[in-house]
Amino acid sequence: MPMTVPAPASQLDIAADLLTLLRDSTTEPRPDSQLEALTLAVAADLPVLLWGEPGIGKTAALTQLATALDLPLTTVIASVHEPSDFSGLPVVGDDPATQGVPMAPPDWAVRLVRAGRGLLFLDELSTAPPAVQAALLRLVLERRIGALRLPPGVRIVAAANPRSSAADGWELSPPLANRFVHLQWTHDHEVVVRGLGGTWPRATLPRLDPRKLPEAVEFARRAVCGLLAARPTLVHRLPGNETRRGGPWPSPRSWDMTLSLVAFATAAGSARDVLSLLVRGTVGDGPGLELLASLDRLDLPDPEDVLADPAGAVLPERGDLRQAVLDGVVAAVRARPDRGRWDAAWAVLVRALETGAPDLVVVPATTLASLRQQDWDVPATIERLAGTVALCRRADRAAAASKGRR
Repeated sequence: MPMTVPAPASQLDIAADLLTLLRDSTTEPRPDSQLEALTLAVAADLPVLLWGEPGIGKTAALTQLATALDLPLTTVIASVHEPSDFSGLPVVGDDPATQGVPMAPPDWAVRLVRAGRGLLFLDELSTAPPAVQAALLRLVLERRIGALRLPPGVRIVAAANPRSSAADGWELSPPLANRFVHLQWTHDHEVVVRGLGGTWPRATLPRLDPRKLPEAVEFARRAVCGLLAARPTLVHRLPGNETRRGGPWPSPRSWDMTLSLVAFATAAGSARDVLSLLVRGTVGDGPGLELLASLDRLDLPDPEDVLADPAGAVLPERGDLRQAVLDGVVAAVRARPDRGRWDAAWAVLVRALETGAPDLVVVPATTLASLRQQDWDVPATIERLAGTVALCRRADRAAAASKGRR
């Protein structure tokens, strides 16, 4: 019986083998602030909009997120659809006068409803014309497409290129922009180099601590409400610039989203840079930075607690926060002057001198000295501060004189 000689492999078969080798890669765990911020916003059931240049890896990040969350990914290119694709097409029945005309949803929406869960990815949002953006308002806010309502298990993420790099790009309308958490998506040089070498990162997703949930909600409410009570003009501020209107800006809706994100980041124990991405991506850089600064002050010790136990007071390491604590202690003595409280404040200043930058005690010490009443003896601890205060003042005068000679 003659032997059969296998046919030589075709060039396409050899090419397929080469492609398999090129796609063969491993992963390694690696923290990723961008992906953690995205995951927290998705977990909070808030629509997210990723901004980045073409080819930066937005789609790859969404694919990785869907895999990590075990959610089926449905991609819809917003710019190639008509408004009716999101609002629904009218279907005339037997008796429209009595039954009405229902709006038929697209097939991808039906599949999402049947699955009960999934990640809906609205790509190329900045190239969608205004009419399509208007149709997307109901989908993003009310989660309705035609006669269907997306189930709670469906999350919405969109992606857009800046107008300068988008083909026939449009600015986002303010109503649509204000419904998203905006995240700037950038590449990490080291990640790209290692990935092309065969090792891509495997992001570690944040985990919510069930024991921290009530505390996280209370902290978030106190932070947001405290800032808005002190800064009422931040409640709603529509930017005058058209480009900025298409990004994050403060409104009651976006502050409500911010409150949720602060609670989720607190429950997950997320780093400050992750929280910064989320907050600034929801209400904008200015209001977001003000909130972050107020969050730092929420963690500061109560001045009355510090005065009650100067020796055991734990002062912040950061200079601005330490200065805030010392100023708060002096203000507490000014509000309720008492010999014992005055002495305790000097003890706090000495402790600050011993554990931090000496120049931070100059202004509080000067103010505290001015609060002395005639029958109050000068505490011995002041001698330990006198040299530092005098030295700092001489340094200030020398610096001012040097500046004047220039």
